[in-house]
This record gives sequence, C-alpha cells and structure tokens, in this order.
Amino acid sequence: MLVSPAFAQAAAPGGSLLNGMLIPMILVFGIMYFFLIRPQQKKMKEDQKMREGLRRGDQVVTQGGIIGKVSKVKEGEEVEVEISDGVKVRVTKSAILQVMSKTEPAEAKS
Repeated sequence: MLVSPAFAQAAAPGGSLLNGMLIPMILVFGIMYFFLIRPQQKKMKEDQKMREGLRRGDQVVTQGGIIGKVSKVKEGEEVEVEISDGVKVRVTKSAILQVMSKTEPAEAKS
C-alpha cells in the first residue's frame, strides 16, 4: 500500500492539457494574421488596383526592369508598352511592377 488512492485521484484531467495548448496556439495564429497574412493581402489589393487603373500615357516599369509608356490598354490582361520610338511590346498586366508617373484623365467636354 505504498500508493494511496488520493494520489491517483489528484491526477490532472485531460481537458486542462487541451486548454493549456489551445490558448497559445490561438495567440500565435492571431499574431501571424496581423503581422504576415493581413499586410500581404493588403499589398495584393493595392497591386491589383494599380493594374486596373492603367491608362494610356502612364510610364511603367515591368518585372524585367524595362521602362516604357503605355500606348494601349487592351481587353483582358494585355497592355501594349512603347519602350522606344516605334518599338512596342505586348505584356500582361501582371508583368507591370510599378507605375512611375500617371497621366491625368481627359477632361470631359461640355
């Protein structure tokens, strides 16, 4: 009778282990969401908005480092960029990395 019945009953129930691990995991996920996932989603939305707002005359930089001026925005995901006098290339909107200078929208004539 070295082990008393009171010692066996004092063992921690399995639910406290779950509660002890669940709260830190929720905190880690919350921190990851606010520091990693949310900023990345915000950046993707800004990039999408920039690409949707492309207009003729905008000076852009492609992912390949080519600087040019948008000469035509085609339907779908295609843009025509003039990289030199008379030299035009077709690129996808997703290949546009940055808009260096925007053109002003044309004024509506009354």
